[in-house]
Formats: sequence, structure tokens, C-alpha cells
Amino acid sequence: MPSPLRSVFRLALVLLAAAGCTKPPPGAAAPDRIKLGYLVKQPEEPWFQYEWKGAEAAAARHGIALLKISVPDGEKTLAAIDSLAANGAQGFVICTPDVRLGPAILAKARAAGLKVFAVDDRFLGADGAFLTEVPYLGMSATAIGEMSGRALAAEMRHRGWAAADTAVCLITFDELATCRERTDGIRAALLAAGFPADRIYPTPQRTTDIPGGFDATHALLAQKSGVRHWLIAGMNDSATLGGVRATEGQTYAAADVIGFGIGGTDCLDEFRKPAPTGFHGAIFVSAVQEGFRATELLYFWVRDGTPPPADTRTTGQPITRENFEQVLRAEGML
Repeated sequence: MPSPLRSVFRLALVLLAAAGCTKPPPGAAAPDRIKLGYLVKQPEEPWFQYEWKGAEAAAARHGIALLKISVPDGEKTLAAIDSLAANGAQGFVICTPDVRLGPAILAKARAAGLKVFAVDDRFLGADGAFLTEVPYLGMSATAIGEMSGRALAAEMRHRGWAAADTAVCLITFDELATCRERTDGIRAALLAAGFPADRIYPTPQRTTDIPGGFDATHALLAQKSGVRHWLIAGMNDSATLGGVRATEGQTYAAADVIGFGIGGTDCLDEFRKPAPTGFHGAIFVSAVQEGFRATELLYFWVRDGTPPPADTRTTGQPITRENFEQVLRAEGML
């Protein structure tokens, strides 16, 4: 029979081997991945689909479990936060359906222990000021608006249009600060290019989609029937597309209209049409990169405890029928 000492020695070797084992036993559960939400107000729009695509790329790179949720109104937004908490999420990126929901979203997220990162539309507090304690990523709105205005002025010069024969349909949506900044930037750039202020006509839209842009422009065209050439711009591609559709309904030829959008995603089908329309171009802002960066910054915040910058802005570049495919390939969107 083995001696008691030898038995103790063998037991010690077994324990040491077990302690030095670095591989989990077969069937053992892998460590839990960080789980994050990405909430958008209009998932049917190409912009948000591309944002989700970018978020998915960040999730794949960092091993994030990503939960994509549609939040078209306040009730669904607050319910989505409850759902994220119940599913073990640790934070979420959100483009809120209403910036005035900011305090309610923040309070509910804090109660559930979730970190919040706002994208596209910045939260407003009860006093109407930006809710600066929520990190934000969005467009450099004024600068991008100025790019749109400069592009309109350059194309007008290229076509040799006289200011006396031309007017600007500036489709506005002042309820959102980022929208107002874009259209203010368009107006400022046109004025700087020498376009007369009294021929820039702001026209408000009720909704930020194509029907909203159409209705706003249709009303203006009815009042200004003597204008020969139109420059059309707004806070996004859809506003401008709606404006262009309205000119078509008023029998303006495509050659007498220069429409320039902002975003560069909702207008891609327009560029692919066999013949050019009055929609000339857009300022392309990468929704894919916004989705990726917002998700990655939130992930680092959850993983490392380092908050993102309070205010991160993206820029853009002009695209037209001639170069949009080249830009999309560079972004991995084709």
C-alpha cells in the first residue's frame, strides 16, 4: 500500500495541475458579451438603415451583442429602455423621436443603470437648452449647410443663371436645432456668394420627409409663379426631393431646377434614374461611420468607464450623379 506521504504528494500534484489549467472544461459557458442597444426613430429610412449597418460592423469588431430597436414615439422609446434593461444591456445609442424626451429618457436610463449616447438629434432639457450631460454625435450642421449653399451657388454660376431670374426655395424645420443650423448655413453661404437676400424664400415643412418638402414647396411655388429658375434646399435629402417633386408638378423642366440635399443616402435612387432630374446633388455624410463611431464610443465607455467626448461632429462631401458610386464604394456601401 502507498505510504500516507506519497498519497499527499499525489494529491498535491493533482491540485496544482487543476490550478494551472487555463482552458475552460468542455461545455463551459463563454464570458458574457457586452450588450448594447441602438434605437432609431425611423428605421425605414435609408439613413438609419446605414447607421445600423455601421453599428453592426462595430459590434462585429468588438464582440458586442447589439439590440436594434425602432422607437417612433415616446411611449415606444420608454418601453424600449425597459426592454434593454430586462435583457441585460448596459447602454444604448439613440436618435430620439422627440428631443424634448431627453430628461425622461435620461432619468429612465439612470434608474435602470444604462449609459445613454445621443446621435443625430441632441436632447433638450426642460429649459429648452441642450442636455449636455448626455454625450452627442452628429453632423457639423452649420458647416454642412454652408457646403450645400456653396454648391448651389457654384452650379448656378456654372449654368449662367442671372439672379434676377432665380429664386431660392429654402425648406425649413426650425423645431429641431440641428435642422435650423443646416438651413441657416445654406442661407449664409448663398448670401456670402452674392445671392440677393430678398430672393431667398424660407418655407416651413410640417414633417421632415418627402411629403413635407413637397407641401412646403408647392405652397411657395403657387405664390411665386413668375420665377424662371429655382434653387431648392432643405435640412435633408427628403426635404429637397419633395421640393423637386413639387416643381415637376408645376411643369418646371429639370434643367431649370437645382436641388441640393443633405445626408446623401435617401437620394441614391434619384441618382440612378436614367435621366437627370432637378435633384442635382447632396452633401454626403457617412451614416455608416456615424453608427460605427457612436457604438464604439459607447462600448469603450461601458468597458473602460471613460465617457465619450460631450460633443462629436462629423463633416461631409458633395456628391452628384457623376461621383456618388465612387464615394459609396469608398464607404463600403456598394
